[in-house]
Amino acid sequence: MYKDFFVGTAIQIAIIITILITSCSRNDSDSYENQYLEIPDSSFEAVLIEEGIDSDGALNQRMLRKDASEVSVLDLNFSNKGVISDLTGIEGFVGLRKLSVMQHELVSIDLSSNTLLDTLYLAGNYISSIDVSNNPNLILLDVQSNQLSAINGLSKAAHLKELNLSFNELEEFSIENETLEILKISNNLLHSFDVKRSINLKNILLTTNELTSVDFSKNVKLETLLISDNKIQNIDLEHNASLTHLYISSNSLTDLNVGGNQELIDLKVDRNPNLNCIKIESGQNIPNVSISEYQELNTSCE
Repeated sequence: MYKDFFVGTAIQIAIIITILITSCSRNDSDSYENQYLEIPDSSFEAVLIEEGIDSDGALNQRMLRKDASEVSVLDLNFSNKGVISDLTGIEGFVGLRKLSVMQHELVSIDLSSNTLLDTLYLAGNYISSIDVSNNPNLILLDVQSNQLSAINGLSKAAHLKELNLSFNELEEFSIENETLEILKISNNLLHSFDVKRSINLKNILLTTNELTSVDFSKNVKLETLLISDNKIQNIDLEHNASLTHLYISSNSLTDLNVGGNQELIDLKVDRNPNLNCIKIESGQNIPNVSISEYQELNTSCE
């Protein structure tokens, strides 16, 4: 009887000890996760140390979460600490408003925790897709010179003013954003392009793509339209009375009427082999004009 009692008591004690050890281990783990961020990229951490952000000053693949949360501007460009290929840990920089990581080797990036971001530079990486659905405060987004074939969440960026997607691999692009004013999307593979629901666009850089047609009838605030080096066969600029600069060289135009664009001060329309006559209105003066030798401006084009 006494033997059974002691055996039972020993088992109960062992169970209690096991629970206590497990609980302590779990608490230690929770405490570590709450206190520290993992920073697996040594080049990333080296910059954070150099800038005094990672306060322990040691390359140990971690930093205090508190240190990260206090940063509002993070510039990782042109570092002498090596190339950054992994930005794991950026999720802890929850107060970040400006992030610049240009000319590195990022292939992906998750900024879903950085909801306060208003300025983002990621030019010159190898990113193939990006989602900014959780970055509603973006004002400027620059992801030029990557390998982008997809970008998502732009309609959620309710304050976006400037977007640079040039030198990527986009084949289709459509955006619904009423705050956007400047769009740069040259040197892609675009054959489909829709900005009808971005009615406040003023400047569009769309050179060197594969477009055969475009529609800017809803973009009545357009001032600058650079669309050279495409395959455009016709374009209607009747609704773009504010247009001051039109570059539409090296296309496949057969006719062009700029008579309704009385604000034009710079027109480049050369190297359109099937376009001989550019129609203007009587008395219309365009100070800067670039045309091929077989072309002319005329009030009457047959």
